[in-house]
Amino acid sequence: MGKDKITFITNVKIFDGECVIEKQSVTIKGEKIVNVGGSAPDGAEVIDAKGCTLLPGLIDAHTHADPESRKIALTFGVTTAYIMQGYWSKEQKKALDKRRDIADALNSFFAVTAPGGHPHELIPKSAIPKMPQGFDMSEAIKFASTPEEAAKVVEKRVEQDANYIKIMVEDGTVFGKPGTPDITDEVLAATCAEAHRFGKMAVAHTMTIKASERAIKAGIDGLMHIFIDKPYTKEIIDTIVNSGVFVCPTIVAGASTIGDSDAGEFAKDERVCSKLSEEWINALHKHINSYPQGKTEYLLETVKALHDAGVDILAGADSSTPDVGGMVPGASLHHELQLLAKAGLTPIEVLRAVTSVPARRFGLIDRGRIVDGARADLLLVKGDPTSNISDTLSVQSVWRQGVCLTII
Repeated sequence: MGKDKITFITNVKIFDGECVIEKQSVTIKGEKIVNVGGSAPDGAEVIDAKGCTLLPGLIDAHTHADPESRKIALTFGVTTAYIMQGYWSKEQKKALDKRRDIADALNSFFAVTAPGGHPHELIPKSAIPKMPQGFDMSEAIKFASTPEEAAKVVEKRVEQDANYIKIMVEDGTVFGKPGTPDITDEVLAATCAEAHRFGKMAVAHTMTIKASERAIKAGIDGLMHIFIDKPYTKEIIDTIVNSGVFVCPTIVAGASTIGDSDAGEFAKDERVCSKLSEEWINALHKHINSYPQGKTEYLLETVKALHDAGVDILAGADSSTPDVGGMVPGASLHHELQLLAKAGLTPIEVLRAVTSVPARRFGLIDRGRIVDGARADLLLVKGDPTSNISDTLSVQSVWRQGVCLTII
């Protein structure tokens, strides 16, 4: 596509990342939004979007997507993915960043964990990903048993251009692997401090109240799961509120871990199954099912309590590979949106959680909003998801930095 190509979308309802606005047109020039409102410029390709809603491209705040999965995600309107553990080299990342046929990505590279810690207790040796030829295994350093080792891991991540530092705080309780080596409080605090020294956010895998409390005490910036072991208490809500952290609940992942996911029913939606391979459809019918004593209703109640208390909620689905049941690229983010609505957030609040809020919390000033000068990462859907959140699945077209992927 030429840098000067102009696209004019008209007769459209616009959710700008924060609210519905009165203007009903958007002009794209090259990779940018150059005008919200106004008339069609000379020479523009005009798209009449009557009956549709234009949204900022969706941001999946928790995924483990490989390049192929990022391609699938883009067909569901996910234009940016926050990868919470990835396996490619710095050179591969540069090559992927140039592509426009996959979702853009921020990356933590390998998460910091205790020697032998999560997720190693869950990964058969046969399933450990093969590194590219010539891969420097020193880049894979991730174990930290002392503050000094933590500092070295963080320094390595900074060298690799990691966008943020991910930390695993997991003792194996919710995965049926109690006694899994867990990071110490000293190492956890040192990792957060070192990340901040380099100007990086630190985010944590936490799936119990205890892990959440430990991470907050250590100085974490964001919790990448909601706790699933207990119903919320006023004390934990107050702790989260007072810390200023954001929470990415990954309700779909928690429900799968509990074994109480409705992902199989979600998979029956033609807007979902028509874009997925049989392998991925089958994945939606599986559950992790390692913590059956949990209750999905507790997750929903906790999300509502956090939101009502003013905590920033970010939408993320924690999709990875087909053998991990209940979550798939792109589609499961829409499932998460439906569960956030079920928890009691309004459709507008849900849409903020997948656009402007994750952009703001991760410092991405060029996306998550439909405003003049923003990247032309856009999603056009049939219907009105500001009143019916399920309409986010009715994808018509997706723009990734001005490049249009026409679905229908």
